[in-house]
Amino acid sequence: MEKIKVVQIGTGKMSVYTMKYAINKGCSIVGAFDINPNVIGKDIGSIMNEDNYGVIVDDIKNLENKLKELKPNIAIITTMSLLSDCRDALITCAKCGVNAITTCEEAFDSYNSNPILTNEIDRLAKENNCTITGSGYQDIYWGELISAIASSTYKITKIKGSSSYNVEDYGIALAKAHGAGLTIDAFDKEVASVDKISDEEREKIIESGKYLPSYMWNVNGWLLKKLGLTLKRQSQITVPTTYKEDIYSETLGMTVKSGDATGMSAIVTTETEEGVLIESECIGKVYSKEDYDKNEWTIYGEPNTTITVARPDTVKLTCATIVNRIPDVINAKPGFRLTCEMEELKYRTKPLNEYIK
Repeated sequence: MEKIKVVQIGTGKMSVYTMKYAINKGCSIVGAFDINPNVIGKDIGSIMNEDNYGVIVDDIKNLENKLKELKPNIAIITTMSLLSDCRDALITCAKCGVNAITTCEEAFDSYNSNPILTNEIDRLAKENNCTITGSGYQDIYWGELISAIASSTYKITKIKGSSSYNVEDYGIALAKAHGAGLTIDAFDKEVASVDKISDEEREKIIESGKYLPSYMWNVNGWLLKKLGLTLKRQSQITVPTTYKEDIYSETLGMTVKSGDATGMSAIVTTETEEGVLIESECIGKVYSKEDYDKNEWTIYGEPNTTITVARPDTVKLTCATIVNRIPDVINAKPGFRLTCEMEELKYRTKPLNEYIK
């Protein structure tokens, strides 16, 4: 196979690295798309802070026609966190028969949070012989890393994880989704109230496609499938994070007052028929000077094992994971596929086209 042809959908902070890494791994960026008039018309080289590359950012409105013209092997989608917000791009790729990998956190396992849209994308992808998947930081640090530890454990009673990240690194959509900048009362009404419901009410909302999952909701679903566990019950709570002093947020363009929500902690608890409990927490907030990214997981059983990753470069790890996954997506069966169905993620020493089967 010749160079893998990539289109970049979303040219914000993450695309700086996904495009650069893809090019350096032997891919060719043949198109880029965005909704922001301030970047439409720019050469992608300027976005990567490099010399002009010869590809101009196009309006996302032209995506379908351009995909038919460019015939890329895969699209990298680095836009929003919810599947519904990425719907148009994912549906367009599926209709055009273009493989796609997205950093959309819900897409890591959206079968357990938005099954209607996921199944729609799955059907279109199968009809047009392409693969759609979600990946990123969670693929390793909330997924494969935990399953690898589990594989060396005789008996598991509980899996407990916690991960924190700075919402400043990911753009305004993510910051707002975490309630950053809201008063505590507003957070309770706009964010926390979503999960103050019964299991039956939650299931109805999920079936309607309007549920707002935290990142760990989808991670726990992925872990269930990867570890061969059977879902009994899953619940979620969200609580605001605060800080003792005012903090200025460049992403929000405002000062978050002391005592207001700097972000949130979301805790997802999953009970299984096998008796294994999964309790995972993600903390996304505007960081103070003392805060830093941290990822810690403990598997309780025989034996107990804890692994801590201190100060991971979450953005770069996300983007490198996306790029290293490209051959797996192209090689996978058509449909909306989870990465737990694919081969274990590998470091790529050769140009990515050499890994295509």
